[in-house]
Amino acid sequence: MNDERPLPKNKGLEPEDFYLSPEGYIIFTENYHSKRGYCCKSGCKHCPYGYDKKSDSFRKKI
Repeated sequence: MNDERPLPKNKGLEPEDFYLSPEGYIIFTENYHSKRGYCCKSGCKHCPYGYDKKSDSFRKKI
């Protein structure tokens, strides 16, 4: 039995845009978020915009 999830069909994703977590989830990189051009306010792990979901605010990235 194969537990690997198929990667999304080519929707413009490059190899540097994401990686798979040990659980098999797709994690988008800062590169992907920057190319997208806006913050979705979902509290993404690699948000380049400095969004903090807990405070619902943007903080400066150092």
